[in-house]
Amino acid sequence: MLCGCWTPGSAYRLPDSDRGNTQRVGTRLTKDQRNSFIAAQLGWTMDAFDYFIVVLVYADIAETFHISKIEVAFVTTATLFMRPVGALLFGLWADRVGRRIPLMVDVAFYSVVGFLCAFAPNFTVLVVLRLLYGIGMGGEWGLGAALAMEKIPAERRGFFSGLLQEGYSFGYLLATLASLLVLDGLGLSWRWLFGLSIVPALITLLIRTRVTESEVWQAAQTRMRTSSTKIRDVLFNPVVVRRFIYLVLLMTAFNWMSHGTQDVYPTFLSATHNGGAGLSTQAARWIAVIYNIGAIIGGLVFGTLSQRFGRRYTIVFCAILALPIVPLFAFSQTAAMLCLGAFLMQVMVQGAWGVIPAHLTEMSPDAIRGFYPGVTYQLGNLLAAFNLPIQEHLAAGHGYPFALAVTIVPVLVAVAALTWFGKDATAIQFGTAESALPMATKT
Repeated sequence: MLCGCWTPGSAYRLPDSDRGNTQRVGTRLTKDQRNSFIAAQLGWTMDAFDYFIVVLVYADIAETFHISKIEVAFVTTATLFMRPVGALLFGLWADRVGRRIPLMVDVAFYSVVGFLCAFAPNFTVLVVLRLLYGIGMGGEWGLGAALAMEKIPAERRGFFSGLLQEGYSFGYLLATLASLLVLDGLGLSWRWLFGLSIVPALITLLIRTRVTESEVWQAAQTRMRTSSTKIRDVLFNPVVVRRFIYLVLLMTAFNWMSHGTQDVYPTFLSATHNGGAGLSTQAARWIAVIYNIGAIIGGLVFGTLSQRFGRRYTIVFCAILALPIVPLFAFSQTAAMLCLGAFLMQVMVQGAWGVIPAHLTEMSPDAIRGFYPGVTYQLGNLLAAFNLPIQEHLAAGHGYPFALAVTIVPVLVAVAALTWFGKDATAIQFGTAESALPMATKT
């Protein structure tokens, strides 16, 4: 048994309350549902945009501050390191006072900090700003996903889960296109990229002011008052704790999978040493555009399919199919084959990721959904925070293809295995007795 009385390999079964709901899939979202989702996706898009700016220009940053690329790689580590702090602080706040206000404060915070990175006078200041940015980035995903998934009808969660999560890939795509325009097209400094990030972030904040509070959170508060239950009673429930540990392990594997296939890849494509592909910087960035399109396609397709086949089976399918793509992804000798390998890899990797917003929120009790998905996600990120420095270190000794393969293959296997021996709660109705505590407590 895994995590209390979870049954390994437990099959997905659509809740009785959702059977016969397929005819409602085509119904339109309400204005409030639409605004909640757009704000969540834009917020996550801009988080990713700002994060991947560093990934795309860390060689330029190293040149500006006269330090090594390995040192700059720790800027991404610093950002990832602080994300659990943001998820914890903003998540607990959101479970106590509602989703809306903490989300707006979070967006305002990371917008200002991201903008200030454009004016960092030295590397130390940049690291401090990225530490602070990590707090904002950590708060954004958990709260945004909780609010969006609580607003979206249960029978449509799969599609919108994929669309929400691929805001991350869309942010990467926007960062790549912006770097092509600002750096290659206009010949401007990397600092301009950070300056640009504040505009869409403020648009996101404006949309969030028009979003109402989560009805699921309000129902959970009423239920807790009626039953005299406190948040800590739910938080420290033994089954909730065991499930929390399991989800942290799962998200560690997931984050190693995504960062392992993304963070060092642009550098590998343009590197002329350590087995790099030796492509031009512009060619490497165009390949990044193409593989991010693949990521968006994968997230949408497999997020949608997870509604029919269940979250667990969909994730396992994507992880297993990514394994035979590794040689094409890491060891190809031409730009065309590398582009194809990267495209297919991101279809599968982000196809699995497209399931995650729905999966984590469905596995979370109503009373702590602001805290639970975000902290499990970001603790996994923390444990995967050293991916880029490790890959750079391995590349220095054994070459980039080896570094990619040796870090990607084990985590694909881990994602498939951990998911297979877990459980899902596909299309569970929020705001009900069933979602108040994990189903395992009832068996």
